[in-house]
Amino acid sequence: MGQSRPADQAGLRRGNLALLVRTLRDHGALSRAQLAVRSGLSKATVSSLVTDLEARGLVYDVGVSAGGQGRPGQLVDLRPDSVCGVGLDVHVGHIGVLVTDLGGEVLRQDRTVVDVPALGPERTLDLLAQLLTDTMAGLENAIGVTVSVPGLVDTQAGTVPFSPRLRWRDVAVVDGLAARTGLPLDQIVVDNDANLGAMAEFATLDVADLVYLTGDYGIGSGVIAGGRLVRGAGGFAGEIGHMAMDPLGPYCSCGRRGCWETQVGLGALLHACADPDDPIRDPALDLDQRMRMIRARAEQGDRRTLDALHQIGTALGTGVSYLVNLLNPAVVVLGGYFAALPEWLVEPIRHQVVAHVLAPGAGGATVVGSRLGFTAATAGGALASLRRVLEDPTVVPVIEATEEEAPA
Repeated sequence: MGQSRPADQAGLRRGNLALLVRTLRDHGALSRAQLAVRSGLSKATVSSLVTDLEARGLVYDVGVSAGGQGRPGQLVDLRPDSVCGVGLDVHVGHIGVLVTDLGGEVLRQDRTVVDVPALGPERTLDLLAQLLTDTMAGLENAIGVTVSVPGLVDTQAGTVPFSPRLRWRDVAVVDGLAARTGLPLDQIVVDNDANLGAMAEFATLDVADLVYLTGDYGIGSGVIAGGRLVRGAGGFAGEIGHMAMDPLGPYCSCGRRGCWETQVGLGALLHACADPDDPIRDPALDLDQRMRMIRARAEQGDRRTLDALHQIGTALGTGVSYLVNLLNPAVVVLGGYFAALPEWLVEPIRHQVVAHVLAPGAGGATVVGSRLGFTAATAGGALASLRRVLEDPTVVPVIEATEEEAPA
């Protein structure tokens, strides 16, 4: 019993440090007295904890509180530039990076067009490692890296058991990046792109229940229920792109027929919108460019484009109605390429949802386009990396004070 007490005390202190960091993140600058009230901790405990956080460079004094009675209190707040999180993104047609600081400001964002399936996992990891190395070279305070990948991801093992669209099987992403970059294994995480996108959207919306849909060549979903990400028993929840909507339909990348993503994935849209030699079908172009071209044609009233968008929106609506019946979310967020075309997709989706959801008024569910677009998964990755600090601030080392040598 005596041996467990110090460990218990250390764990309690870590939990209390995390509580203060989260309180400051949620409420902004507060005095020590206000922190004590909001956290439920004693003033003496709060004072000791703030001193610890100051020593790690995570908080700093920002002035005195105005108003109220008695002596003004010294305000403390999170130091936004104290740490930053890195998100890496792997998709069929690109790899990308996004870096945010503790205050949520984007410090760096980049995306490179790459044919990932043709490149293969090892060469893709080479490119990711180089991108990560270049990014980390300009950062002194990166706390971690989270890699976003479409498909089945084993976050505990750091592997991708199967990604149909990337044509990856049993790829050791975390080990591979650690070996190539020299970063510690515990600073690298790999997660599903839809899960990370859902967490990024959740951070910007005032709801506890949402469904986030990726809009890429593959379709996935991230589900937040009661404010918590739903991973399922094995961590593989959300693969709704492989619901069999038409057993006699076209073959999917997973080898089965008629999956939902064959109807609403990016490949289905491009095929419906344009002939093979159309620039919209050119994989060398960035997705943002291609979406702008589709938007321009829709705004000009091009009949083929409008028909294609209505077809995609209707098929999307059918699947979304299943999700709303099953999960009763407050919001369904359309991510990826869906977010670039909400004017033409949202209305047919809503029509299908109203027609097929049993609950009155679709159970209160609304359908909106993501404000993060193609960056949602990468932003979610950066946020997930910063979560290490929010859960345990002691991962940030104490800043060693430098003392000037006394004259002889």
